[in-house]
Amino acid sequence: MRSKTVLLLLAILLITSSKSFSQIKSIDVNKLVTMMEGSFSSKEQSKSDSDYYDIRLHMKRIWPEISSAYYLYVEQAVASAQEKPYRQRVYRITNTYEGRFESAVYTLKDPLRFAGEWKKENPLSDLTPDSLTSREGCSVILTLMNEDTYEGSTEGNNCESDLRGAKYATSEVKISKDGIISWDRGYDAEGKQVWGAEKGGYIFKRVIGNE
Repeated sequence: MRSKTVLLLLAILLITSSKSFSQIKSIDVNKLVTMMEGSFSSKEQSKSDSDYYDIRLHMKRIWPEISSAYYLYVEQAVASAQEKPYRQRVYRITNTYEGRFESAVYTLKDPLRFAGEWKKENPLSDLTPDSLTSREGCSVILTLMNEDTYEGSTEGNNCESDLRGAKYATSEVKISKDGIISWDRGYDAEGKQVWGAEKGGYIFKRVIGNE
């Protein structure tokens, strides 16, 4: 009788622990997505260093009804031409294990037709995940460094790129409550950098209101 009681207690503890761990992971992902979502600007950096452009970055959560992952619509444009973004992506954010996250990257067909979609209450509401194209090898793996900072990068040279003669691209990212530092670079077959900032990442400060 006693052994059955002990086994029952152990089973309850395992179930409770598993549930608590799942809740922690869910909270972690939600916090990361909350820090990523919003509008950001590198205007301040461009004023102090002419090697950097004034870039606007917008990220808006989409498809909240999907419970298996978080999705963000991402739009990036030069401040003077925001109606023609040069980069439009969808990020799929998942928790790989405690303190580690994957931001998988997807592209859209005819992306410019969605320019400015981040302004809508429900962006890309007419699309579904199966209409996206995965950029294999381009996922950014993020690690929770402390309570308010996540850092990560792509892995190896598996993210293919043909921009300006590149063979592959890399991304390094730091996310905090104040903003995002993003350093994207392209390399040719010999490992020579052919595009992207050379001195360090773009510093995107969170935009409040109509800045």
